Order: sequence, then C-alpha cells, then structure tokens
Amino acid sequence: MTSPAKETRDGPLRAPLDISFDYTRSLGPALSAFMSALAQRRILGSRSADGRVYVPPAEYDPVTFSPPAELVDVGPGGTVLTWSWQPQPREGQPLDHPFAWALIRLDGADGGLLHAVDAGASDQMRTGMRVRPRWAAERSGHIRDIECFVPAGDDSAGGTARGEGDLVPAREAVTMVTTPIRLHYQHSASAEESRYLRGLAEGKVIGQRCPACGKVYVPPRGACPTDGVPTTTDVELPDRGTVTTFCVVNVPFQGQRVPTPYVAASVLLDGADIAFQHLILGCEPSEVRMGMRVRAVWKPRDQWGTTSENISHFEPSGEPDAPYESYAHHL
Repeated sequence: MTSPAKETRDGPLRAPLDISFDYTRSLGPALSAFMSALAQRRILGSRSADGRVYVPPAEYDPVTFSPPAELVDVGPGGTVLTWSWQPQPREGQPLDHPFAWALIRLDGADGGLLHAVDAGASDQMRTGMRVRPRWAAERSGHIRDIECFVPAGDDSAGGTARGEGDLVPAREAVTMVTTPIRLHYQHSASAEESRYLRGLAEGKVIGQRCPACGKVYVPPRGACPTDGVPTTTDVELPDRGTVTTFCVVNVPFQGQRVPTPYVAASVLLDGADIAFQHLILGCEPSEVRMGMRVRAVWKPRDQWGTTSENISHFEPSGEPDAPYESYAHHL
C-alpha cells in the first residue's frame, strides 16, 4: 500500500510505505513434528548421525544428508549462550516491554534456539543463566506457542513439560504455518521521480530523454541504462499509448482492489521507449490484445496528489490497433 508523497519546497518527495502479507509455509515431516509437539508443550530436536541434537530439528541430517532418523525430546529448560537486549520492542515482536533476544541451549541439545527471554531488566540477563519456557495459554502448533523464556526460578512459566500442569489433548499434525509479515519504512523519491510525481499532480506525464541515444524513459530513471549518461531533459508525454504485453489476472489475493478477472498490461506511451505497468479496464479481459490503443482514465481532479494513482486505469481509445512493427522493439 502506498501513500501520496509529501511535498517539500526544493528537496525530493517523501512518503511512508507499508508492505504486508501473510507468509504461508508448508512443513516437511521434521518441522511438522516439531510444531505439532509445541502444541503439546513439548520441544523436539533431531539427532544426527554423529550424535549431535539440533533444535529446531534439521530437515536433513548435516552428516548423511538424509532425513533425520530420530526425533528426541529436549529441555524444556536450557542455558543462555549469548544474548542482546531489546530496550524498545517493535511491532510484531514477542513482548511489548523490554526483553532479550537469546540463543538458548536446551537441555539435551547441542546448538542454540533463538527466542525471547523476559528477564525484567537488562541487569538481570547474563550468559549462563538458566531459563525455561513460558507457554501460551492457547497453542496452535507455532513457534509462538512458547511466548518467551523466563529465568528458571520464575513462577510465571507454568507447566513446562509433559506431566506438568493440565493434560494437553492430542491434536492433528500441523502441516502449515502462517506468519504475518509487516514492513513500514520511509521512501525518499529521487529528483527525477519527484519531478515525475509533481507532474502527475498537475495532470502531466513527464519522462526524460537520453542526450546520447535519444530514448525517452517514463517514469524517469535518472540515467540511461543503455549509455549510462544522465537523462537531464524532461519530456511531457501524452496519456495515450499501446498495449505491448498483458496478463489476465484470475486468481484473487489478499488486499486485492479490483475484482477478478482483470488485465495488468505493459503500456507504451506515445513517444516513450519503455513501457510501464498499469490496469486495463473498460472492456472485457478477453478483448485486450497486443497493439491495442488505450488512453488514461484520470481520477477526479480533487483526488489528485503526488502519486501514480492519479491515473485510475487505462481503457480502449477506439483507435485502430498499432502495427506490430511499431512496438516490436519495446516488448
């Protein structure tokens, strides 16, 4: 999701950008067993051919390169090998108050498991301290079934292994895990991109011409990829062009704004030497074709900002199709 860029008097435009999606992963036999065991308040590791135990289980034995022959219970207690204090937790992190990221060697394991330790304060953390897991009240077969680790003497952990606390009912094997991914950052547009976006706020499409080969790029790139020289000359382009290639989107996805099916196409504006991606609406997807002439459909002027979303989409212009030779070198 993008936001209109913020205006500045002389410098480049800036805008906050948010990217988010749910990452879904299918699990192999080893990690499926590991995640399923977490829902039972158990932690599993894999024993390799040389006797070392890995947590989480290795999907392939690092010695024989075969699937692990044995999964074994480890922990639940462990020892902090190394740690780093997190004084200001970020969105999506395990705890909403200061905590430590730590590598924890669980009892019976040979390597470290990365997890959060709720020690209360940084001066309470130390290498070599004993910790045990604090289990989530509701568990689904995910690494976050362990809310965090706490010092071994902390009574907030509750039951930490089979036989402790309430009995845990059996669950079906966990074969998939879904993890939300969120990224928030500030984007600063280049000088050329800023001129392009300011042009869109005035209803203009601005490209730049290479002084060496004469090619016109839209959006501007700042330098010609063919000659490597700055593209310093602005060129105002019409908002009409030709469909060079296209794709009919039939599969819905999270956050989708246009109902399927619809067409995403490469549109070569008249006078440009590179196509850019946009939506083709205003006709049936089956009617879209290479060489089809299209024109921009702008949003109402009171909705314009310094954003490419000022152009809502492209639609057929009614002109005859462009001959293949006119766009063959721009595919």
